[in-house]
Amino acid sequence: MTQPPAMEDGFARVPLGRDWPDIRDAVRAICAKYPGAYWRALEDSGGFATEFVAELTEAGFLAALIPEEFGGSGLPLRAGGVILEEIHASGCEGNTCHAQMYMMHMLVKHGDAAQKARYLPGVASGAIRFQSFGVTEPATGSNTLELRTTATRDGDSYVVNGQKIWTSRALHSDLMTLLVRTTPLDRVKRRTDGLSILLVDIREAKGAGMTIRPIETMVNHQTNEIFFDNLRVPAGNLVGEEGMGFRYILDGMNSERILLAHESIGDARFFLDKAVAYARERVVFNRPIGQNQGVQFPLARAYSEYRGADLMTRAAAALFQAGQTCGDEANLAKMQSGEAAWNAAEACLQTHGGFGVAREYDIERKWRAARVQRIAPISTNMVLAYIGHGVLGLPKSY
Repeated sequence: MTQPPAMEDGFARVPLGRDWPDIRDAVRAICAKYPGAYWRALEDSGGFATEFVAELTEAGFLAALIPEEFGGSGLPLRAGGVILEEIHASGCEGNTCHAQMYMMHMLVKHGDAAQKARYLPGVASGAIRFQSFGVTEPATGSNTLELRTTATRDGDSYVVNGQKIWTSRALHSDLMTLLVRTTPLDRVKRRTDGLSILLVDIREAKGAGMTIRPIETMVNHQTNEIFFDNLRVPAGNLVGEEGMGFRYILDGMNSERILLAHESIGDARFFLDKAVAYARERVVFNRPIGQNQGVQFPLARAYSEYRGADLMTRAAAALFQAGQTCGDEANLAKMQSGEAAWNAAEACLQTHGGFGVAREYDIERKWRAARVQRIAPISTNMVLAYIGHGVLGLPKSY
């Protein structure tokens, strides 16, 4: 295959954030050790980025949001977002480790002293892998309030029965956050009542009532379907109050959406860096293709969308850190950044033409991953429905 012109390292092409420069530099230094060939090989084998996650853990980045008293750095959410942004801007994949960050907020804020002391130091050191989040079910999808996985109190345990799907990294985690119904829907005053959160030790649960089945997808997301058959979970693993789980989940989802918005910001930077460098250097008909408005305008539009999404993501992170209501901003940041990354991906692939679909240039790999961000962990349509009803005050559509 004819090679396209060599491209420079493009990090300076698109403006970096000016905050947390030491973190940005250190994350990029680690990511440089894991080039595209590493991620392509994992896709070929269906493997997990064990070495990459281990190095991020050893450097302390995955413990960034854990309080210092438990061995973490106690940094604000924005710092965690910057870590994920740089991972994605470098061409690496944050889905290998991002859940550990956003689940920290839920455990730190709502867990009891015994749970924090038992789990957080091990998570901070890497001795306990905390990457799995069991919420979605095959029959209910985004309709979380109708979930059917139940947990019935029996003495000092909860007995769990049901099924979860799209539960990522379960085979590479030691601990899972699991949303279950502890009070039947027909016995609660509000549909949001009766849901609870359990911490499940996967090491003990596998083969003792938990079965994990991997799901093959178009990206190497390490996601699974999980079956629970009379799994016993210690009652001491209940997070917060019984029946309050949905409120805890909503609180945690704001941090999740803000952190994943940072990933999409990093993706947008990756695509723009690649596309701009290529458009400057690729010469066809005796002129660089970037001189043509048909190439230039889609990149300019993608850049403007990226900058706007970046501002919304920063605003959401600032509100979250200040302890203010940020549901609107978290959802807007997730949607806008996901759309910006996808449009940048499209423009980048189109700019590269045939080279864009060649695996060795990693554009098609990142293009596939960027598309997923418009679906999960919340779809663009769900955000639009939230804005229509919750922000604009229009009649609820579902």
